[in-house]
Amino acid sequence: MKPRIFTTAFSKVYPLLVQKAEKKGRAKAEVDLVTCWLTGYDEHGLRAQIEKEVDYETFFAEAPQINPNAHKITGAVCGIRVEEIEDPLMQKIRWLDKLVDELAKGKPMEKILRS
Repeated sequence: MKPRIFTTAFSKVYPLLVQKAEKKGRAKAEVDLVTCWLTGYDEHGLRAQIEKEVDYETFFAEAPQINPNAHKITGAVCGIRVEEIEDPLMQKIRWLDKLVDELAKGKPMEKILRS
C-alpha cells in the first residue's frame, strides 16, 4: 500500500511549505526557487501543477529533471536521514522538506542550492 503522502495533492502541501518558510522570515519566492531547483519546473510549470491539483507522485513523475546535485541533500527530516531513504519518491518528497527546513532555519540560498 502506498504511503498517503504519495496521493496527497501537492497543492495541499505547498501552502504549508510556504507557511513554514514565511514564519521564519523567508519568502514564498524562495520556496518556489528551491522547489524549481529540485524539480526542474519553471515558475509557470510549478503554478500549472498546483492549479491542476496533481498528487505528489504525479508532481515528481512529471518533473522536468531532478537536479543532478540533489544527492548532496543530506540530514534528517522527522528523525529520518534523507540520504538513507530507499523509496525514490519518498526520498524526493523528503528532499523538498529538507530544502524548506533549511530555508526556515536561515541557511543562505547558495548553500541550500548546493551548486
